[in-house]
Amino acid sequence: MAKRIPGVLTCRDVTEQATDYIDGALSGRARLAVRVHLSVCRMCRNYMEQLRRTAALLRGRGLDPPAGNVEDRIIVAARESRGEQGP
Repeated sequence: MAKRIPGVLTCRDVTEQATDYIDGALSGRARLAVRVHLSVCRMCRNYMEQLRRTAALLRGRGLDPPAGNVEDRIIVAARESRGEQGP
């Protein structure tokens, strides 16, 4: 296992902070650390671009909220698929 270098982000670190990075919610230091990682990691740059594109596609779609009983229906369907009886 590679030794972790303090202050240097891993790919996992970047993916965990990706949404905050895109939203501009990171501190200056955290944002800089992500930018440094992105400058050397093509896979994370690709991931970040994919996340940006997905967010842009979903933005402004005006999705309707789920029906009030959707949670109950999901639980019942999951139990039925496992052969369980509901309460």
